[in-house]
Amino acid sequence: MSKTVAFYFDLGSPASYLAWTQLPALCARHGATLEYRPILLGGVFQATGNASPAMVPAKGRYMFIDLGRYAARYGVPFTLPPGFPINTLTLMRGVFGVQMRSPERLAPLLEALFNGLWAQGRNLGDVAVLDDTLGQAGFDPAAFHALAADVEVKAALKQATEAAVARGVFGAPTCFVEGQMYFGQDRLDFVEAALGQ
Repeated sequence: MSKTVAFYFDLGSPASYLAWTQLPALCARHGATLEYRPILLGGVFQATGNASPAMVPAKGRYMFIDLGRYAARYGVPFTLPPGFPINTLTLMRGVFGVQMRSPERLAPLLEALFNGLWAQGRNLGDVAVLDDTLGQAGFDPAAFHALAADVEVKAALKQATEAAVARGVFGAPTCFVEGQMYFGQDRLDFVEAALGQ
């Protein structure tokens, strides 16, 4: 029976971006299913008392050097978008809404938004920039914003975030394989080992 990797992420997390660049191929190598679990990292932080490493200046400076090293190792582009950290509430509601209503479009949406932020350095907290990015990827910006404002979508994302916290999530990215939790994109070797067992 194939295993599943549950991938909890927030677009505003650069480590989530790096994990996203690696997880599809990693899962494919092992015949595993990748389950995308969008959450609100701000809600997770609020519930757990955690905070972004960027809030500690020395740690934040080091974190971006370290993330750059991993990007080079993975052979993927990585840049810091202007306005970082951005408020991802609208982005994550829109992503969750697409997953709920048009799941077949989730992968291309994540490609547009993750790459927009972390490969192209676009400030997706700016509505005009977000709408341009969505339009270029073949998404209707008005439909995306309607999903982000949908009461059902907002409630479901909040519940998903609360469920993640109840499962032990305190940051992003977090992966689960067979009930075991692995936090951080620098733990993907453990994720791969768990899939190989």
